Amino acid sequence: MKLLVTGGAGFIGSNLVEKLLEDSNNEVVVIDDLSGGRKEFIEPFLDKIEFHEKDLVGDIDNYFSGVDEVWHLAANPDVKDSSIKTFFRDLEITKNVLEACKNNEVKNILFTSSSTVYGESELNTPETCETKPISFYGATKLACEALVSNYCSLYKIHGYIFRLANIIGKNSTHGVIFDFVNKLKANSSELEILGDGTQTKSYLSVNDCINGMFVARENAKDQINIFNLGTKTQTNVKEIAETVVEEMINAKLIEKKPEFKFVGGFEGGGWKGDIKEMLLDISKLEKLGFKPVNSSQDAVRGAVKETIKI
Repeated sequence: MKLLVTGGAGFIGSNLVEKLLEDSNNEVVVIDDLSGGRKEFIEPFLDKIEFHEKDLVGDIDNYFSGVDEVWHLAANPDVKDSSIKTFFRDLEITKNVLEACKNNEVKNILFTSSSTVYGESELNTPETCETKPISFYGATKLACEALVSNYCSLYKIHGYIFRLANIIGKNSTHGVIFDFVNKLKANSSELEILGDGTQTKSYLSVNDCINGMFVARENAKDQINIFNLGTKTQTNVKEIAETVVEEMINAKLIEKKPEFKFVGGFEGGGWKGDIKEMLLDISKLEKLGFKPVNSSQDAVRGAVKETIKI
């Protein structure tokens, strides 16, 4: 099978490429402009993949020739970004990818969306919950979902949309763990924390995330399949900070616990558009056989250990 991964040199993308290559029958194409991804993440696989350092603006049809399945991960990964330019760029990129899928008769497209499409919703949020994003990031993902749904319905492409919890682990270059580690490397005496530290969310290891997407891909057969992907457990920001400190002391990167300095915050979140508390209902995917191996806290500790290596 010929598979194409957009954003394949990024965090989730590079881990996905590694997983796809475990099947020797897979022919993998990666497109990434390296604006957020890093070539070093796919360096071990460059002799096994077809890699194009390119953005997805303009005509990209020729890269999709003969492709059976597309994993569309390319997007701005920064949840805090409030730029309308980013909204329109990610929307244009998704439209271009879908046009290329249509023109080359691609069978499947798998799209990584986000739990942020729900906004401040009820806890244990099901896929049927009303979508009311409160950030540009969430609005962008929801708009892209609509495009995926539209093209899949019109052109008989099988679509898989994954509303992800906070994904963490190897090769992550954004998010609270990455920020905390780098802040402490720069100043080990103080750790600045956005908000009051009680923001509580579900964290999923990148390996569990990819396994969950594979479960859906292998078992869900509707034209358009939408799944939440997370854990049944939560962790708050202060607990993450304490785990980062503990692991950095163990690794002898800092000597002692720093002072925690809580700053900013907006209506209970860390910044304007941040969601105070998130927990997804993953029962729909569980019924197909998905079971995360790691709890949120275990995923956090594993991700911290990976991040301090960078």
